[in-house]
Amino acid sequence: MAITADLLRTLHRLHLQLTDLRDRLERGPKQVALRQKNVEARQADLAAAREAEKQAKLKADRQQLDLKSSEQRLVDWGMKLNLASSNKEYQALKEQIAAAEMANSVLADEILESLERIDKMGEKTATAESAVKATEDEMAKVKEQVESAAEMIRGDIVRLEAELAEAEKKLPADFRGDYNRVVNMKGADGLSEAEDGVCTGCGQKITPNMQNDLLLNRPTFCKACGRLLYLPE
Repeated sequence: MAITADLLRTLHRLHLQLTDLRDRLERGPKQVALRQKNVEARQADLAAAREAEKQAKLKADRQQLDLKSSEQRLVDWGMKLNLASSNKEYQALKEQIAAAEMANSVLADEILESLERIDKMGEKTATAESAVKATEDEMAKVKEQVESAAEMIRGDIVRLEAELAEAEKKLPADFRGDYNRVVNMKGADGLSEAEDGVCTGCGQKITPNMQNDLLLNRPTFCKACGRLLYLPE
């Protein structure tokens, strides 16, 4: 039973090319999924920014409503102050008015700070919106590229599988079982060059008898890693 090195080199090349193409085909959806995760992360950031801005606005609205109510109370107390029937009542109202005015001043400052904070949050929300748009655009671009490449890769796989099937027909019938076993177990790693008396797959030296078998085109497997060996061109 003889198997030429040219045939084994061809088989190995085809297996390597097919492995590479299948890996590329598999990586495509993973790249899209990664971009999708980026989009979802940026969308989560945007949702958090919008919620924070919403809560800040609600707080500012409550503060403004409290200030308005307090100012109305001051108007009412001012009217009562003019109608006070005793010095004691008059003094008590003046103290209430003074305390309320102080509280209103503090609340007005807090409202101003809240509005400034809301402006900054608006900027953060706008930045988050831009980030979402950028990641969505990137995902769409990558998805289009992956889909376009996948169509060509599938075509190349079909072509190479046909070439591989034709090449495998040249293998001796009584050797195909051993060949299929090593290829099914190791894929493209099931074959390896034996260069300068060394299996390039595992780096182990081969015996002189194995070297002689290779020169005589006899099927030879590395005793260390089990790869099907062939001589370099």
